[in-house]
Amino acid sequence: MSEDLVGYDVTEHVAVLTLQSPKNLNALSDSMLAALSTTLTRAGDDGQVRVLVIRGSGKAFCAGHDLKEMQAGRAAPDKGAAYFADLFGRCARVMQMIPALPQPVIAQVHGIATAAGCQLVASCDMAVAADDTRFGVNGVNIGLFCSTPMVALTRNLPRKAAFEMLTTGAFIHADRALELGLINRIAAPDRLEAETMALAQTVAGKLGAAVRIGKRAFYDQIALPLDQAYALTGRVMVENMLARDTDEGIQAFIEKRAPDWR
Repeated sequence: MSEDLVGYDVTEHVAVLTLQSPKNLNALSDSMLAALSTTLTRAGDDGQVRVLVIRGSGKAFCAGHDLKEMQAGRAAPDKGAAYFADLFGRCARVMQMIPALPQPVIAQVHGIATAAGCQLVASCDMAVAADDTRFGVNGVNIGLFCSTPMVALTRNLPRKAAFEMLTTGAFIHADRALELGLINRIAAPDRLEAETMALAQTVAGKLGAAVRIGKRAFYDQIALPLDQAYALTGRVMVENMLARDTDEGIQAFIEKRAPDWR
């Protein structure tokens, strides 16, 4: 099932994970969440992978949760509240896997990214979007406030901008998403893959051990008070400096040659 719903391809140290359920706009169904969890774990454990790209097939990146499946869960006598608690818990765990992975993760976004699909973009470390992409946390329009997507959204956007999106249910376009910090770059639709891979290859070309150390420290320090953040990152710098390949990288810079990283 994982291979059917989430494609996995590695080229030049970049793993591309493709959501492959275009008929429902790559909705995060129970099966899709399971497949995405399995594939993220696979990528995180793959020693050849230095960067991950998550993209969607068909007309859209991801339209959020599968509403038909959710309604079936509501109606089933043996599900109800327990089903929804389990669903949102599983989704939260998948979203939290992304910043916890050792490799940077880039969302390649097109079409729409709505509700939990927008949450998925916000959970990635970076994002590149086609210039005609629309982003929204639109649940309020159907009476369901996007409370769990709000967690990732408010860690990317200014507070008032996030609250406006959550309470109006309005879409924002790629240029506004860039302005607010939800995405890093915009590309013409026919250049989206090339622009995303260019960013991925730039990051993949760095010393992998340094990027892994840095990603972990980035998320660890961001929630700490200033003094504790400096204490933590000071220890991280020591760890990084003592690595063999860091020594080689610095010496190669001094000697004006390419580093011999292992």
